[in-house]
Amino acid sequence: YTFELSENYVGLRYDTIITGIEPAKIKDNVQHVRDEIDKITGELFIKYYPTRSATCTHLMAHINRMTQMGYKPDMVIVDYADLMRSGEKSNARHEELGFIYEELRGMLGELQIPGWTASQSQRSALQDEVVEADKIAGAYSKIFVSDVVMSVSRKLSDKISDTARVHMIKNRFGADGMTFPSLMNLGAGQIEIYNDNSVDGIRIKNQMANGTGKIQEMLKK
Repeated sequence: YTFELSENYVGLRYDTIITGIEPAKIKDNVQHVRDEIDKITGELFIKYYPTRSATCTHLMAHINRMTQMGYKPDMVIVDYADLMRSGEKSNARHEELGFIYEELRGMLGELQIPGWTASQSQRSALQDEVVEADKIAGAYSKIFVSDVVMSVSRKLSDKISDTARVHMIKNRFGADGMTFPSLMNLGAGQIEIYNDNSVDGIRIKNQMANGTGKIQEMLKK
């Protein structure tokens, strides 16, 4: 479910993730994209709602309709919950956000399927090495409601070197508090998360350090 980008654009992003081809070059590689998608089992349904127009009731009605047609989902992705509207009356936006996450979790629990959504951090977290729970934007109650919470931090040097740090803020099903080096090339839809002490993890940490060097080179030029 997308509340910000059109169905066609979201579909292009999935094409990029599947093939590694940048969105702008998809139209020049249509047959290759079709061949790669044909190798994948299962189906993807993308539904667009205008920002702040839909509640969990709308999502539930759509899922029930899809299920009746023989397409019961295995997972629901909401992009993103902060752009939804609560079915409950609230006195402030942060209170409404808490209601939205509670309603979303309740809906997924009733359907007995997992769901993922994204949320933004505060501006003060832009240059943080690790984004912690206190930097969540909007309402801290999002943390209370969610079962698993992960943060992604990318400084300017990370954007240059295609790296990031993924931090496990909360995990009801296991350990948390760990930070993992990540390769993150959003232009090609590539995200890989590594163990901190693995060979690839050490390589990515070195790549992060090189990103800082690249900034210095750019400034010198």
